[in-house]
Amino acid sequence: MLFLNSRSHCLALLGTLLASTQVASAIELDLGSTQSIKNAASTIAYGMMSYYKGNLTGQTVGLLPQPYYWWEAGAMFDQMIHYWYYTGDNTYNDVVTQGLLAQISPDKDFMPSNQTLTEGNDDQAFWAFAAMSAAELNFPDPSRKDVSWLALAQAVFNEQASRWETTTCGGGLRWQIFSWNKGYEYKNSISNGCFFQLAARLARYTGNQTYADWAIKTWNWMESTPLVTPQYNIYDGVDMRDNCTKPIPLEWTYNIGTFLMGAANLYNYTDGDPTWRRITEGMLNGTKVFFPASLGGNIMQEVACEPQQSCNYDQPSFKAYLSRWMAATTQIAPFTKDFIMPKLQASAAGAAKQCSGAPNGGTTCGRTWNTATWDGKLGVGEEMSAMSVIQANLISKVAPPVTADKGGTSKSDPLAGTDTSSAESSDPLLTRSITMGDRAGAGILTTIVLGGLLGSTWWMSFGS
Repeated sequence: MLFLNSRSHCLALLGTLLASTQVASAIELDLGSTQSIKNAASTIAYGMMSYYKGNLTGQTVGLLPQPYYWWEAGAMFDQMIHYWYYTGDNTYNDVVTQGLLAQISPDKDFMPSNQTLTEGNDDQAFWAFAAMSAAELNFPDPSRKDVSWLALAQAVFNEQASRWETTTCGGGLRWQIFSWNKGYEYKNSISNGCFFQLAARLARYTGNQTYADWAIKTWNWMESTPLVTPQYNIYDGVDMRDNCTKPIPLEWTYNIGTFLMGAANLYNYTDGDPTWRRITEGMLNGTKVFFPASLGGNIMQEVACEPQQSCNYDQPSFKAYLSRWMAATTQIAPFTKDFIMPKLQASAAGAAKQCSGAPNGGTTCGRTWNTATWDGKLGVGEEMSAMSVIQANLISKVAPPVTADKGGTSKSDPLAGTDTSSAESSDPLLTRSITMGDRAGAGILTTIVLGGLLGSTWWMSFGS
């Protein structure tokens, strides 16, 4: 995914104009009522899906319109799978299935020809997450008999494992897949965190230790770099040209979220291994920076851009993923519930109050959950984040994700994606045996010391 702040101006201007005609209604939300939460989620789902035009004649199936990037459509479909999971409302299921299947290639992976020139590892992973969620939540199987949700996720895992790069920095995934894209020399936390999470979820679902080995390998590599601090701050990325020694110290909700989700899955897969409990606890402590004490300590904020009002099109959606993964963590690592639920509750209440913008009859969702007055921000990301944190409060009402031997129906194909070579590097690490050194974990500190963030949200201006 490529962050271009220049593309935010038109939407920001529109939001400012609309804010002047704001309707002071807001979505009604009673967190003690299951039906109230479902109603609020339904209202926001309608608003979010109104941005999607891929099911209309003449439009491209599976894509959001400009200025949204390809990856966010995959994230949106994942959100709608969770909407169905929480509410039982199947209104959008056919649109979701159609959109997901439209973005797979003939090789049955998420490398469609319309994206291969610019697709990054993190982009591909967000589509794999949607397929993985479909498998774990028993979302209706696709009508196509030659694909399964699980196999689509396995294909992405296999392709990304083949891209593991060892010539610099001792390992890790590059941000970009192809050398012609800016960012090819950058190894970032979200690409490696997504691979870590996908491997951990596949391990839990299939019971296959190979996936767990790759997750452990990825985590050990992260800890060998400056990307993870002893206090579990997860920094954005490192440049390969200085041997990954100088991290970009920006922190984003989705970075800590993807590692939290992966760690919780490994805790569950290992039947409560103390190491993965410590790491999960560390990740929880690492989330505290996104719940500032100045806002009461329980309301989520994208601290790297939200206070400065500098978020671009991608970043307003990041809170959706932390909310989603925090909720899931309470199911597979129940000891986290007392820490997580007060934060999801307070953030949901704030998000509902922000859903008071004039478009969509006074229920358009804004970005700043600590204020009751709509902030004039609007878009797919704002809607997705609000819906995610609100419906996350139904987590105690739904069954945990299934596995292959406990209710799962999606068909496995461990070799999916292995007969293609979508990356320029073809190091055969997929089939290499994991060594004892790979398995070794570093000591984990669980005491948190919250560090300060950069005073501004400098970002690398990578072109698309």
